[in-house]
Amino acid sequence: MDRNTAIGIVLLFILFVVWVMINSPTQEELEQQRIELEQQRLLEEAEVADTLISPMEAEADTQVREEVIRDTAAVTSPDTTARIQQMRALHGPFAAAALGKEEQTVLENDLVRIVFSNRGGQIREVWIKNYLRSFLSEDNEELRDSLFMMDHERNRFEYFLQLRQNNIMVNTGELYFDTQLNGNTLTFRLPAENGGYFEQRYTLPDDTYALDYELNFVNLQNTLVNDPAPVSLNWINYLNKLEQNTGYERYFSTVYYKAESDRSSYCSCRGDDTENKDDTPLRWISHANQFFNSSLVAEQPFYGGFMETVMLDEEADELKLLRSRLDIPISMGSQSTFNMTFYIGPNEFDRLQAIGHELTDIVPFGWSIFGTINRWVIRPLFSFLFQVIGHPGMVILVLTFIVKLVLYPLTYKMLYSQAKMGALKPHMEKLREKLKGDQQKLQMETMKVYREFGVNPLGGCMPMVLQMPIWFALYRFFPASIEFRQASFLWASDLSSYDSIVYLGFNIPFYGAHVSLFTLLWAGTTVLYTYYNTKHMDMNAVNPMMKNVQYFMPIMFLFFFNSFAAGLTAYLFFSNIFNIGQIIATKNFIFDDSKIRAKLEENKKKPKKKGGFQARLEEVLKEQQRVAEERKKKKSKK
Repeated sequence: MDRNTAIGIVLLFILFVVWVMINSPTQEELEQQRIELEQQRLLEEAEVADTLISPMEAEADTQVREEVIRDTAAVTSPDTTARIQQMRALHGPFAAAALGKEEQTVLENDLVRIVFSNRGGQIREVWIKNYLRSFLSEDNEELRDSLFMMDHERNRFEYFLQLRQNNIMVNTGELYFDTQLNGNTLTFRLPAENGGYFEQRYTLPDDTYALDYELNFVNLQNTLVNDPAPVSLNWINYLNKLEQNTGYERYFSTVYYKAESDRSSYCSCRGDDTENKDDTPLRWISHANQFFNSSLVAEQPFYGGFMETVMLDEEADELKLLRSRLDIPISMGSQSTFNMTFYIGPNEFDRLQAIGHELTDIVPFGWSIFGTINRWVIRPLFSFLFQVIGHPGMVILVLTFIVKLVLYPLTYKMLYSQAKMGALKPHMEKLREKLKGDQQKLQMETMKVYREFGVNPLGGCMPMVLQMPIWFALYRFFPASIEFRQASFLWASDLSSYDSIVYLGFNIPFYGAHVSLFTLLWAGTTVLYTYYNTKHMDMNAVNPMMKNVQYFMPIMFLFFFNSFAAGLTAYLFFSNIFNIGQIIATKNFIFDDSKIRAKLEENKKKPKKKGGFQARLEEVLKEQQRVAEERKKKKSKK
């Protein structure tokens, strides 16, 4: 490896380090204040109400709620009418629904089991049948258990109905709905005193994670205020830790959303963040883990919304707290319907794509060119190979072979450039002997020799630069593709997380508390690849520090790759094996050193074109040499 190639590798290393640091999850710890469940619920309701009415009204409304709740709790009389009268100040014409008993109803198919509560007409628990939660025991044993979503006791999924009567804000999460189960359709109805009602209807078809979700407002035109969006959904979701590698999972978990006239976006994954989209039509919103999501997709856009991500302490039982408020547009006629799709399940690309509206953007493949490569090149290729081969680990091996085969023309150019520079080794030795001690002169004469014999000193570096988009794309592909989740291969138990041959029992900064064997094998084969690749090159022209950098880099990358997805480090290891094989085959069976030397002599006889990169570089070196000589003369005069 010549000096220019070594400099190129160092620059690539620096670029990669900066890129990883920017995209790596932080260790930020935010203390969370724990208060009583009822107080927290009232505070969250007041915050949501504050977005719909004035701050003074919101504060007064919260005080009224607290007083009525205390008064109602103190009532021991069996007189239901008296209790309803007291609750009317809080719930208006829906006061009768404030009294009841919580009951649960289940909708189920072969993929999912969903438990609903008549209190609020909301989901209490979702069991994803064909997937398991992964975690480490106190003894660092990898364990798996049933996977549940939306089951935290402090979760909220409730509607705020803004009434004409005294500007009351009714919270449906406090009320008991009438329940009707008809086959795979579950209807929750909240009756009003005037004969109207608010209705939620869930339908779960077979072989899907997507509920048909319908809101109906019947004869409420004189009950709700005349406003474009008198109804708001308050959705509070404590995400469960579902993956063994919680660092990865935390980094890929957040609130995603899509504005009707814009591309999808999301709240920050690495810290507390909010997105205020009031009066911005939204097509969908998604509370997403690394591999699972709960998403609401509207048939007609939401009127607007507000999204928030709250980081929790790493030692907390929950992963993150996600909050969303969605404004529901309803007409003021005798009946208004708002239809949605409520998807609760895995990030299976084909299922999300079938829902449409770019919902696949919640799969964290990355953005810009990297996300495009993953979504429309690597993913389709992987899906095809998976259908043929059937095992993710073997697919990685075959995928590596295909990528290296496609990129072989670049590899060939790199090796051919190195072979030409190796053939010039005798010329370089004579030049070094002649110009011993004058490094700038040696650099300029070296460029002349390269130009004279038609050798591009950057020929060995550019192929590596051109491969960088693929490497960066794969960095995001493996931990985002659910097909690799909990897929075992060799000693790795989960290709979407790190592989571990031993747990240290203590944490090494920037490294972790485990040892990844795929990462060690990658580092070892990188050293072998570097040694063999530079074995026949003229390394005397390279600065001694540059010689050591190429062996120091794999050691540095051990700290970056140790906690990366095993699918990625396995790919890098296999890639090194194929690289070594390509070098051996190319240098021993394709290249002919005598022909290369003859080609160089032929190039030497050809007339040289003026201009070009090498000529400009040569001019720069000449200018540097001129400046150095002038400085030397000035010093000698002094």
